Amino acid sequence: MTQDNYIISQMTKKKTSATKLTGLYIADCVEFMGSMPSECVDLVVTSPPYDNLRDYKGYKFNFSAIAQGLFKVIKTDGVVVWVVGDRINGGKSLTSFRQGLYFQEIGFNMHDVMIYQKKNTPFMRANAYTNCYEFMFVLSKSKPKTFNPIKVKTVRNGFEMLVHNKKADGVNKKILKELKKEKTKTNIWQYAVGLGGTTSDKIAFQHPATFPEKLARDHILSWSNEGDLVFDPMCGSGTTCKMAALTNRNYLGVDISAEYIKIAKTRLKGDKNE
Repeated sequence: MTQDNYIISQMTKKKTSATKLTGLYIADCVEFMGSMPSECVDLVVTSPPYDNLRDYKGYKFNFSAIAQGLFKVIKTDGVVVWVVGDRINGGKSLTSFRQGLYFQEIGFNMHDVMIYQKKNTPFMRANAYTNCYEFMFVLSKSKPKTFNPIKVKTVRNGFEMLVHNKKADGVNKKILKELKKEKTKTNIWQYAVGLGGTTSDKIAFQHPATFPEKLARDHILSWSNEGDLVFDPMCGSGTTCKMAALTNRNYLGVDISAEYIKIAKTRLKGDKNE
């Protein structure tokens, strides 16, 4: 029995807590999730290889089976963050929409539809505006147990006379209210991409589609707490797992590619391959 298969077998034993496991494993994620206990994961942050936009060494993507596996392993009050876009080839494929609707069909609630906006996207279009975003579907079975909102500074703060209970008569009634120093940020998140933006780990770019470390970190901080188990079933270069480790979460990463797992393990060791 290989080490990976041994770990998976241990996860199926009733006395073994999945949240105590930390590691990266070479495996088909559908088979791996099939061997995991039900409702053992606090948070999933992942991005699928949608619309065959990248070459993933010939590996195939079984969306429906992966979605069903995620429904099995995520806790009732846990969260799945699914980062996805659409092929642009004469028009949008709407793959993301179909996936979002399928998640609802199998029992997930669409807790939020967030936007990942790329600050410096290089992909120009001849007959339409430059595409600079992907969706971040925030999914749960019920109300998420954890929400640690990221705050941003407000332009003004302190006490001011503010419009209150304005009605159709157009009369501005004002009342003394306090403007807070901080507010919860919006659900459109901007990140620079490329070396220094996505990550400073040069080795990560041996993977064809690495998403920003800050994106993974912000979701991990928002939807989980220290000691929780963060899972990425298609972990690729290991961004989610690296950010989970750096924020004192347990991590579990799976990828079918031995090459990508090797990259992820290098990043988790802190070797930037400079």
